[in-house]
Amino acid sequence: MATASRPLDGITVVSLEHAIAAPFCTRQLADLGARVIKVERPGSGDFARGYDERVKGLASHFVWTNRSKESLTLDVKHEAAQDILQRLLAGADVLVQNLAPGAAARLGLSFEALHAKYPRLIVCDISGYGDSGPYRDKKAYDLLIQSESGFLSVTGTPDEPSKAGCSIADISAGMYAYSNILAALIQRGKTGMGSRVEVSMLETMAEWMSYPLYYAIDGAAPPPRSGGAHATIYPYGPFTAGDGKVVMLGLQNEREWAIFCDKVLLQPELTTDQRYASNLKRTAARAEIKALVEQAFAGLSSEQVVARLDAAGIANAHVNDMHDLWRHEQLQARGRWVQIDSPAGPLPALLPPGLPSDVKARMDAVPALGQHTRDILADLGYGAEDIARLESTHAV
Repeated sequence: MATASRPLDGITVVSLEHAIAAPFCTRQLADLGARVIKVERPGSGDFARGYDERVKGLASHFVWTNRSKESLTLDVKHEAAQDILQRLLAGADVLVQNLAPGAAARLGLSFEALHAKYPRLIVCDISGYGDSGPYRDKKAYDLLIQSESGFLSVTGTPDEPSKAGCSIADISAGMYAYSNILAALIQRGKTGMGSRVEVSMLETMAEWMSYPLYYAIDGAAPPPRSGGAHATIYPYGPFTAGDGKVVMLGLQNEREWAIFCDKVLLQPELTTDQRYASNLKRTAARAEIKALVEQAFAGLSSEQVVARLDAAGIANAHVNDMHDLWRHEQLQARGRWVQIDSPAGPLPALLPPGLPSDVKARMDAVPALGQHTRDILADLGYGAEDIARLESTHAV
């Protein structure tokens, strides 16, 4: 039974954020109960608000990464901004920022500048390449980091590299920022002191690329681009059934290969065929095996193939598109969809995965630009006349 409290109830996060990496991090902190104050540029806000209009006029990226937050518009370069920021940080537990390289430091928001004033404050800096080294000032976007980290070199077909279909470099940075902020909060509980969390998109993607890295150690050939198939395990990938639909399947060991030959291909003699007697041999002979598998599947529909694979205990999956995922029966059966509010009205949203059983995720609205500005300023001690003056001078 979920309780009313959440792990991060009482924690306040101030975020100077845009695009995906930092907003994805802070949205997950909000999921756990943190109050997240999102600082946005007056008039335009987080530029991710303008990426598209696919969600009832709202941007798909923004809806995904910004629910349960409060939007405060603030021109951080305005002369009045520093007082507002300092009042915010005086009551905050975490500052997250993914501004342009060096911008936070120029605003006096480096960890070194803030730690003396607010020793319990945790500062998380997210950047493309980190705050030192020859790439420090280089611009970094998701696709560029996918390229720089080597991800594109092992993703795609033999003829052409392909990017990931989602913002994988931003997601990796957001996930490491999120998990390490949680670690910093635990550490603060022990020491009473805040610390700095620095997250580089290149470094998070390099960590995720470590299997291909080790595979190519000492100058060895890296895993080849292999389309939808696994680069180094076979058969593991897409196969076409008799109805023209594709089924994804995967084998992990010799026991599964024997079962696959016997129960799925109905050719048990292949188990002892020395041409296919190890994963290395099967990978080298993938064209022959693909032909054998698709010949066996030619008289079956994709659903019949899946049924045969399931009966044999061979891992498999449908090749779903986004419409299939919206109506996926497993997500429906497990009650993973809820409704949230937004400036465009109610929207479906997935519950965050993996929460403790006694925690109910915070699933509040996606904020309109500047929706909470006046309330936040009032909470900081600004009177009605002060707020009117800040608005008239376009500070907020």
